[in-house]
Amino acid sequence: MRAVVVALGKIGLPLAAQLARQGHEVIGCDIDERVVDLVNAGREPFPGEAELADVLADVVPRGLLRATTDTAAAVATGPDLLIAVPPLVVDTEARPDWSILDAVVADIARGLTTGHDARDMGEPVMTLAVETTLPVGTTRTRIAPALEAGSGLVSGSGFHLVFSPERVFSGRIFRDLATYPKLVGGLDPAGEARGVHLYEQFLPGVEVRSMGGAEAAELTKLVETTYRDVNIALANEFARHADALGLDVQRVIDAANSQPFSHVHRPGVAVGGHCIPVYPRFYLAGDPDARLPAVSRAVNESMPAYAVSLLADELPEGGRVLILGVAYRGGVKETAFSGAFGVRDELLARGMHPVAADPLYDAAELEALGFEPWLPGTPVDAAVLQADHAEYAALGPDDLPGLRVLVDGRGTVDRAPFVAAGVAVRRIGRP
Repeated sequence: MRAVVVALGKIGLPLAAQLARQGHEVIGCDIDERVVDLVNAGREPFPGEAELADVLADVVPRGLLRATTDTAAAVATGPDLLIAVPPLVVDTEARPDWSILDAVVADIARGLTTGHDARDMGEPVMTLAVETTLPVGTTRTRIAPALEAGSGLVSGSGFHLVFSPERVFSGRIFRDLATYPKLVGGLDPAGEARGVHLYEQFLPGVEVRSMGGAEAAELTKLVETTYRDVNIALANEFARHADALGLDVQRVIDAANSQPFSHVHRPGVAVGGHCIPVYPRFYLAGDPDARLPAVSRAVNESMPAYAVSLLADELPEGGRVLILGVAYRGGVKETAFSGAFGVRDELLARGMHPVAADPLYDAAELEALGFEPWLPGTPVDAAVLQADHAEYAALGPDDLPGLRVLVDGRGTVDRAPFVAAGVAVRRIGRP
């Protein structure tokens, strides 16, 4: 088949590459000329995605994948499948800014009529699949009307529209695509069946599951992420209670999870990223009377301040505090809803002097994010390990001159050398 993938980010580009390596002809679209140029050169525009560089180096020279900045022109070629993964930007309260999504939909609509006319008579109409996580009902009530208004076509006859949530993890997307069932929900049975068929063409051996409607597929993604947020909040509550009792919550959780009915997650300094802090808010927008998701969000958002309170217990006079890791998780150069911001703000509120370091960010990038960069070797009074970068596993007291207190918010470091050097080590939920 022929396919178009709109938005060549960390989800869209691996999808385009997966389509191409299954032998399909793919056009990738992105407004960033740098991304388009790199893809057309067979090079990955961002690091850290396993297999991506090798796949691009294989499929681009064979003509199976090319990129363009002209989305409407790509749509006008009349592909069988169009997958759209435009970013849905949110504010600090996870309220959507629809401008990017609406602009992408408008570009697609402009190319739809020409693409529809370009197809041979008798072929199925073009199928559009949205993979960006959305509040329930968005596909039917926002995207479909905009496509119809912009193209003059009618959903179900001029084009099919389905929602298929991405269910992958950055860094291992190809593995996840081959592992988890792919969910497809349409606006009508015929469109959903067509969407299932098309996804089966590039996900061999994977169950492609019909969800019985776009709303069910949209809700499924929100349920997955809200469950994780609630579970992590419960683990954080257990950890705080364990701190009060002087018990090791990790030992308790491992013991509880040793039987098949308990699946408690891990506590930590923060829950960050584009997904878990955001999608429970999408769920609450549709179900404002729900109590657990709202309480869980409040619990998890309080954890950076809690980590600083552990530090303050050991260092009541304050001082210079190093935040280790501004990324929201180890190995990923992303700061969306990172706990580093909450740690910084709480340190400032307590009159302490925060500085920051991260192996993925240089000094200029740290300053642009609002952090004072730490010059390695400069003495600090305390440190909060916020991101579990692999580099921090080998961290020792000699790396942090003057250190008196370390709050290991991820359970990453070997505490023994620090304790031997007279450093007070605090871990969330562990004595």
